[in-house]
Amino acid sequence: MIIVVTGATGSGKSALAVDLAQKIGGEVVNADAFQVYQELNIATAKPSLEQRSIVPHHLFDFVPLTESYDIRRYQADLRKCLDDILSRGKTPIIAGGSGLYIRAGLYDYSFPESPEVDLSYYQGLDNESLHQELEKLDPIEAGKIHPNNRVRVLRAIEIYLSNGKSKSEIIANQRHEPIYECRFFGLSPERETLYEAVERRVDSMFEAGLVEENKVLIEKYGRDAHAFQAIGVKELFPYFDGLKTLEECKDDIKKATRHYVKRQDTFFAHQFAITWISGVDDIIGKL
Repeated sequence: MIIVVTGATGSGKSALAVDLAQKIGGEVVNADAFQVYQELNIATAKPSLEQRSIVPHHLFDFVPLTESYDIRRYQADLRKCLDDILSRGKTPIIAGGSGLYIRAGLYDYSFPESPEVDLSYYQGLDNESLHQELEKLDPIEAGKIHPNNRVRVLRAIEIYLSNGKSKSEIIANQRHEPIYECRFFGLSPERETLYEAVERRVDSMFEAGLVEENKVLIEKYGRDAHAFQAIGVKELFPYFDGLKTLEECKDDIKKATRHYVKRQDTFFAHQFAITWISGVDDIIGKL
């Protein structure tokens, strides 16, 4: 049996997963698209090293910032990790809020190669014009990608031209059954309570050194690293460029996080047979 603990950003998934793992002899497996990256710690709100020392944690902090990690790689890594944990008689507890990653890993998804398309016209455009072209083709994907991330913008255009649909739409529309025996549990605080938690979380990130961490990493790697699309990184670019105040950027991060919470709630409600819970005892009582 695999247990999935999901829910919106800031709902308390990481702490609950550790508590549950202690009580049932489980091991925690990451299901957050950005917590796989090394060095990027504060913006991604990884479980602390102290938390990770209490029970085994997997698929955290193993991808260099120089690499782009995608859903195809996660699917392979997750399945290998799950098979290992299950073979040792332990219970995998998948914890995270990247719904597409969870579905791709647990369901019978394949990733066929897309037909080749001619991108020469788009490759000749500057960043702003290129992003505008993506907005015409696929406004949803355009809203997820920073205009300066040419690699991701071009890839999104390529996927759309090859399939007529965005990558997220292609994956979400596959209606296969899980290939593992699993149960889905979701933490669902009241929306206003969750928004208050988002406010506190962002304030805590700044107090913990978010600006300083980002500044060091951007100076080291530039701005085009895929990991820098994480909420809490790209929103600070205008501050580093002297275009916005730090307070304005903080407000942008809070706003982006609230919007992400709404998208997560919608996805979870439609894509998983989920049991909503308020704490770890609710899960134990239903196993």
